Amino acid sequence: MQYVGATSDDDECIFCTFLAAGDDEGSHILYRGHSTFVILNAYPYNSGHLMVAPQRHAGELHDLSAAERGELMEMTSTAVGIVREALSAHGFNVGMNLGRVAGAGIPGHLHMHVVPRWGGDTNFMPVAGDTKVLPEMIAETDARLRPLFARIKT
Repeated sequence: MQYVGATSDDDECIFCTFLAAGDDEGSHILYRGHSTFVILNAYPYNSGHLMVAPQRHAGELHDLSAAERGELMEMTSTAVGIVREALSAHGFNVGMNLGRVAGAGIPGHLHMHVVPRWGGDTNFMPVAGDTKVLPEMIAETDARLRPLFARIKT
């Protein structure tokens, strides 16, 4: 039972590393707000898959202040609108995985996923071939979204 209760904080937080580096374009950070930021997912489910996260390293919702939680939701709403405008998405999956057992790839730094969806975007490749095909490279998606995020007034 030792493995059930074991925790590991040894993993370096990629979000904190990217924020500290200051190379927003190279890291695909599309926007920095007062307490949150928006970053494209390096391993997207669909083109335009991005994440909204607090700038402060926090792994649980209760670790955030009310202002941080509010900005997280406001920025998520704004991100959905921008992605809808830029990519003509038909719908979205929006949510977060809290903790490694819930599927969080970066459990120490919570983040909201915004995944654009289109009718028919699931085909035989992921079902039969266990392969996801993206119609656009991340740099191209970045170039389409970055100017729209730049319009946000902070």
